[in-house]
Amino acid sequence: MTEKKRIRYALKLAIILMVGSVLVIGAGTPVVAKTVILKMGWTTSDGATDPYAITARQFAMALEKEAPGQFKVELFPNRALGDEKEMLEGLSFGTLHMAVITNAPIASIEPAFQINDLPFLYSDEKKAHAILDGKAGQELMKKLEAKNIIGFGFAEGGFRQMINNVRPVNTPEDVEGIKWRVMQNPVYIGMFRSLGGNAVPMAWGEVFTAVQQGTIDGLEIPIAVIQNNGYFEVTKYLSLTNHTYSALGVLMSQKTWGKLTPEQQTAVRKAARTAIEKERAMNMENVKKLVEKLSQEGMQVNRIKDTAPFQQKVKSVYEKFRPSIGDDIYELVMGQM
Repeated sequence: MTEKKRIRYALKLAIILMVGSVLVIGAGTPVVAKTVILKMGWTTSDGATDPYAITARQFAMALEKEAPGQFKVELFPNRALGDEKEMLEGLSFGTLHMAVITNAPIASIEPAFQINDLPFLYSDEKKAHAILDGKAGQELMKKLEAKNIIGFGFAEGGFRQMINNVRPVNTPEDVEGIKWRVMQNPVYIGMFRSLGGNAVPMAWGEVFTAVQQGTIDGLEIPIAVIQNNGYFEVTKYLSLTNHTYSALGVLMSQKTWGKLTPEQQTAVRKAARTAIEKERAMNMENVKKLVEKLSQEGMQVNRIKDTAPFQQKVKSVYEKFRPSIGDDIYELVMGQM
């Protein structure tokens, strides 16, 4: 081999080794995927038994299990990302990633959700789960897509109860004349007015102070929310009315959803389902203990013995809101009652 050929061969070998080294380095160095940040908000506390908080924490844990290291779920309780109306706007506009939202505010942007707020609709949690996990619940969530929101299902706030500083509620007449804070939702306003109460629509962030100062006499919220947000400190009577099942939507912005890979979308859906199932089970256990705890905290607790007089009084609410709910959803749900 001549000197010229040796040089040419050496250069050729050097180039091959160089390219080979690059290929080896490229093959041996994994491409680091960017971690997806999901900011998730809700309006209530971060308490251990708060249903909103449980849902969010369970979702974060389940998602890490489904897609290790691919997501970082940042949790924002206590209205850190705004009230529910503001968070719904954020989801719709794509400025907020995820939220756990009470059914009633969702109904303000999609009236079909008013079906879940009809008083004394669900007899127990099992019936509510069957409806919300079935075709009716799926159809409701599909309707949110027109608002640029993806819905994964309904966690459980629990049945809503009446608390106030005037008197225990045993009959519809006991509701009369009391100033009740209600959500900014026409179904709740209609329900309390039909029972003779003075319905005062008010944003959640204003309620505690309003009760404390006597601007309102009482309100209606689930047991776990009473405990975790300290309402036993400012109200005397807890009446177990079970008047409305509080469904909590687990929601994501369509803009955020669209940025995920199909595999990531599957992981998110699975994680949401896991979170919902675990939260429901935990909430049902917590409620049993919390009623006793609230009694120990000084609240006077009673359970209504007969819901029939209440149901008779609120019949007009069903008739009034059927058109806005829509016959498709209304008949689908009522057909299973």
